[in-house]
Amino acid sequence: MTYAGDLVPDEAYQLLREDPDAVLVDVRTEAEWTFVGVPDTTALGKRPVFASWLPVEDDAPGARFLAELERAGVGPGHRGPVVFLCRSGKRSVAAATAATAAGITPSYNVLDGFEGDLDGDGHRGGAGWRAQGLPWRQS
Repeated sequence: MTYAGDLVPDEAYQLLREDPDAVLVDVRTEAEWTFVGVPDTTALGKRPVFASWLPVEDDAPGARFLAELERAGVGPGHRGPVVFLCRSGKRSVAAATAATAAGITPSYNVLDGFEGDLDGDGHRGGAGWRAQGLPWRQS
């Protein structure tokens, strides 16, 4: 089974606002969190879960990632939707798919991620969470 579907950033924020059990998982790297910024969901009374998606592993792909989610309280028994976010919406698809396969449902992907794909000039930031004007902060 694949993940539950894709949400544009505004839909993801609305889901997080309306569902008290919904959680946002940022699957980028620590360097991205530190130097690019992170989604800020404190106004919703929530804190994002930070768990890097590391697809290349010696054992089962995603095993460390899933264990990290479990430690953060986002495991198969989690009530409510889980929304996955990365830089451009690609790693988060893999993370949502792996989470769904592990029984973490429903799992969603945020289209365009935090800062979107590269534009014609090789820059990011024209799409995604930050470009939509959703709350974020430098960590």
